[in-house]
Amino acid sequence: MRRHSCTPRAGWQAKVEAIGLTYHSHEHGPYWDESACYELTAAEVNRLEQAAHTLHRLCLGAAEAVIKNHWWPRLGIPPAAVPAILRSWERDDFSLYGRFDLAFDGHAEPKLLEYNADTPTALVEAAVAQWFWLRETRPTADQFNSIHERLIAAWRRLAGSAQGCALAHFSGPHGQEARATTLHFSSVKEHAEDAQTVRYLRDTCEQAGVSTREVFIEDIGWSRGRNVFVDLTGERITHCFKLYPWEWLWPEEFGPHLAGDPVQFVEPAWKMLLSNKGLLPVLWELFPGHPNLLPAYDTAAPLGARYIRKPRLGREGANVTWVEAGVAVEETVGGYGEEGFVYQALAELPDLGGHHPVCGVWIVDHEPAGLGIREDTCRITGNLSRFVPHFFLP
Repeated sequence: MRRHSCTPRAGWQAKVEAIGLTYHSHEHGPYWDESACYELTAAEVNRLEQAAHTLHRLCLGAAEAVIKNHWWPRLGIPPAAVPAILRSWERDDFSLYGRFDLAFDGHAEPKLLEYNADTPTALVEAAVAQWFWLRETRPTADQFNSIHERLIAAWRRLAGSAQGCALAHFSGPHGQEARATTLHFSSVKEHAEDAQTVRYLRDTCEQAGVSTREVFIEDIGWSRGRNVFVDLTGERITHCFKLYPWEWLWPEEFGPHLAGDPVQFVEPAWKMLLSNKGLLPVLWELFPGHPNLLPAYDTAAPLGARYIRKPRLGREGANVTWVEAGVAVEETVGGYGEEGFVYQALAELPDLGGHHPVCGVWIVDHEPAGLGIREDTCRITGNLSRFVPHFFLP
């Protein structure tokens, strides 16, 4: 894996905005950064793909162990959520996507840092922006990227038709057949990245032949007379993609009504088990020494004086502490940690001219689908870490 310096395309800002990447820059500089790119070999791409395939299966096995052993407190899962998780797991509710963050230098085996399995972002840049960059700058090269096609195929599978259909048929939340004219898409208001991610996913769903409708999380209502969730027009919400963490849904005003499964959500309730960093110690306990895992524990003691501390339910690298010789050498701020922390052995991230890349391998409908690389001069990847495109030569 090699890092190259590049000359950004003329007018790159307008080009990425035209395909939905409106959040390409921030006050400290570019977030989408095409002044560099990463070159991988086909063999390295295969190793990342295989690692993600293996890790997804390991995570499903770990989730089953949590259920079997009632390890809910280890993951900080509220008791109110447990029945919904169990029913969702037993029904094998549809899961659209997720993203593994891996440490990989091209030599050692890829190591799992965490699994963003409920509300992963950086999707528009991975699926679309870097593909158009590749076509314009390196038309003879290839890219680990079938995300767009696999998303459309996944929505078609959910709709029950390989060709798609104007009026979708879904399995209802209790196994009965339900007929739905719309699949709602939801995120919070006034958040550019979330809004564009949902807009892109909604577009892939419509390309699969499914009718969709937008509803912000703040605008979801509960009809007491009908005992259903509704949007602002009063239309019942039966199926909903939500870019909003499950752990934030339960405390909402409508949270108590979630236990009855009135809506089939994407991602489903069982993804609370995979998106939780509390699963990292469970994985190491079940599969000790696995080449794609880092040692991880519920306490710091087994790791000695060198480790990284992460909140079980943190996001975007917030409230993470890098500890060397018992001293915090890097630390990020945020509002997470109330649910507890996990402790993981330090991953030796590559140092390529002072830049530390993390490989984000996307899972779509349970299979690896593509790669997005983010880098930083710090060793903790945060929400301002740069997205850098990649390619490989076939």
